[in-house]
Amino acid sequence: MQREGSPFTGLGPVFMKEFSDHLTSARMMVLMLFVIVFGAFPVASSLQQLRTVTESDPFLFLRVFTSAPESLPISFVFALNLIVPIMAIGLGFDAVNSEFNRRTLSRVLSQPIYRDALLLGKFLGSLATLAVALTALWLIVFGAGLLLLGIPPRGVEVARAACFLLVTVAYGGVWLAAAMLFSVIFRSTATSALCALGLWLFFFFLWPMIASAITTGFAPTQFRSVDEVLGVEQLGSVLARLSPGTLFSESVAGLLNPETRTFGVFANYMLERSPGALPGTPLPFDQSLLLIWPQITGLIAGMIVIFAAAYVVFQREEVRA
Repeated sequence: MQREGSPFTGLGPVFMKEFSDHLTSARMMVLMLFVIVFGAFPVASSLQQLRTVTESDPFLFLRVFTSAPESLPISFVFALNLIVPIMAIGLGFDAVNSEFNRRTLSRVLSQPIYRDALLLGKFLGSLATLAVALTALWLIVFGAGLLLLGIPPRGVEVARAACFLLVTVAYGGVWLAAAMLFSVIFRSTATSALCALGLWLFFFFLWPMIASAITTGFAPTQFRSVDEVLGVEQLGSVLARLSPGTLFSESVAGLLNPETRTFGVFANYMLERSPGALPGTPLPFDQSLLLIWPQITGLIAGMIVIFAAAYVVFQREEVRA
């Protein structure tokens, strides 16, 4: 049988309902409080340290996001790398299986709403909620920087910080899609939450060690040329970039540290000693975007692929009244 009308019929009502439910829920209030409090300590410490800087820095405003003070060796970017997946998982781990458990999914699908619109509306509603929360946090950091540093950011700094916000939303979208995938696969909300958190812990803590061990296993006992060293470092970079956290960290490094010209310790070492190189010279904004474009594409592609997997599984499930 062929479906009548657009598969996205009813997308708007589902999106608005999910968006409003998230914004008014107690869970969202707790997550927002957790994000703001956890992100406020690195920013406050960084601002106190940056207020004592006397030398000229054309990107002083961006240091609010990246600097790690001595009293609290955690930067705002590192805090986001830690708390954004938790927030995304908290928004999506029960997106579908809670409807099954409450026996409301069959009632919703009995309306002129296709499964396509239902799943996409839930995902977009949660992603919009995540974007609102991160935008509020971004504005709080900008406002604190204006008040305590006493200098306005330049246009290029605002552009880099705005792209940083978009990259952070895409990073959260990857973990939101993963949480929704487990919500589709498992009927128990506790199981889906544990699987999503377990996947995050695996990529955040274990995968860097596994990637390093694999790279060490393929490395020769003695390097005979520079190409061999670069090849091993490239292999380690490819393995590490299978983690969304690595893609996010490299994207943020290219945006908020304009001096970044390449990734990898040995690659940076060779670039600094190449003829005509000027170490410490910042890249233009468009060149920084070209540098991190593969990482940004990887985050967006990962979000789409994981959501597509959830879509296929959801389309094949049987829904009973």
